[in-house]
Amino acid sequence: MNLQYPVLLNIIFLICVHSVANHRMEFTNVKCTTLDKEFSDFEYCYLKAANRTYKYLSLKVRLFKVPVHQFSMNVAFHKRSNGLFPINHNITFDGCKMVADNGSPWISFLYGVIKEYSNINHPCPYDHDVIVDKLPAQFLKQRFSSLLPFPEGDYVFNSNWMAYGINRANVRLHFSYT
Repeated sequence: MNLQYPVLLNIIFLICVHSVANHRMEFTNVKCTTLDKEFSDFEYCYLKAANRTYKYLSLKVRLFKVPVHQFSMNVAFHKRSNGLFPINHNITFDGCKMVADNGSPWISFLYGVIKEYSNINHPCPYDHDVIVDKLPAQFLKQRFSSLLPFPEGDYVFNSNWMAYGINRANVRLHFSYT
């Protein structure tokens, strides 16, 4: 049996782990826009730096027409480089089925990002305000690290939130991955 092959695999694995461990993810800006103020409005939407290494995102959307029985999301990743370039996916999906949908890796990834820091952790209907509370950049870095290889650069995560087929809000998060 050739022992060089397992040794080579271990070396490649350690290089990948070291490469991911040395990367930093930092939120640089967030913009939340209400498109239908009769349906919902952002009470707050901000980034906060607790210290030099811990920055988080918090937002609260007040829903005025509850319960919400149907919503969908359109999400897109863009890499900034002399304009915005799409990165792999621009998808639209049923938000009410997001909790139970394990078929798409991107939907599972997105749900995994928000479920621990948000109250969007159950299927429809939603009869309460939507809150994302202190979502840290470090947590996102850990999630993105599972998508090896993820190229370094400045990125924009753009999400449109639609209820009953009408675009109600937009959340645009800028971050750097270095």
